[in-house]
Amino acid sequence: MRVRSGEMLASPRGAPQDEGTIPGRVAVRAPGEDTVVILVTGATGNVGSELVRALAAAGEPVRALSRSGRTDGLPASVQAVAGDLNRAETVRDALDGVRAMFLMPGYEGQRAVLADARAAGVERVVLLSARSAGTGDTSNAVSAYLIDAEEAVRASGLSWTFLRPTSFMSNALRLADQIRAGDTVRVPFPDAYTTDIDPYDIAQCALRALLDDEYTGRALELTGPEALLPADRVRILGKALGRDLVPVALGHAEARAEMEAQMPKPYVDAFFSFFVDGTLDESVVLPTVREVTGRAPRTFEQWARTHAAEF
Repeated sequence: MRVRSGEMLASPRGAPQDEGTIPGRVAVRAPGEDTVVILVTGATGNVGSELVRALAAAGEPVRALSRSGRTDGLPASVQAVAGDLNRAETVRDALDGVRAMFLMPGYEGQRAVLADARAAGVERVVLLSARSAGTGDTSNAVSAYLIDAEEAVRASGLSWTFLRPTSFMSNALRLADQIRAGDTVRVPFPDAYTTDIDPYDIAQCALRALLDDEYTGRALELTGPEALLPADRVRILGKALGRDLVPVALGHAEARAEMEAQMPKPYVDAFFSFFVDGTLDESVVLPTVREVTGRAPRTFEQWARTHAAEF
């Protein structure tokens, strides 16, 4: 199990949104070819599903790869294929005709997938990484596999862009069971300010990086528009749901016990290092999303209203 520093738990995909224009777009086309496919791995995840919809809305031929290969929720124009990034041989056929790909990090088959991609004629890869990759701390389990993923992409010979977002707004969905059960919501790391980002905004930046040469060779540090405490997010969720939710701070021992029931201990240690020891600062708002997309990133209030039905 791999857990990105931005995404503590897997959570359902978001809802489709309107797309903006793409400034400075460069079509990813091979000489003499009319149709070139963009491959999206992790296509049913938080970011991948948003990216598939964004590419389809932009008129780009999209191949959506997931373990199941299911078509649920995908636009009709999208080709869904099954493949496991831990087993490169299951991805190989999906690379046919692909010139650019969106890649998830932290899978055993990543280097082989990248080698196969280059052999198949893929030219560009956009890697979903996270802010902790920039720390250089290979003793931290989360940072270490992200750093390794970035190093593998750099060594692949492909043109690349790294996306390094902060924590995902969709992490709030892990509170859904508590919210359905009552108005008291227990939250870990109560003193940690983070500039959480909507996966929609990550996908919009991925869209530009896949279609525009401007971002080649860059690590894009992505944040949301405001620094909030966990309690702030609970209150905003309550407002979106029309309820008076009460945040309750979990002690570190309680938080650790709950997290270790859901993910391996080295990853729990990594998050305690980030948000208790302060080895990762996600409290600073950066202008990157606006610079790349031409508009401000979405607020947590906007995300909460969009996803209220999931609570």
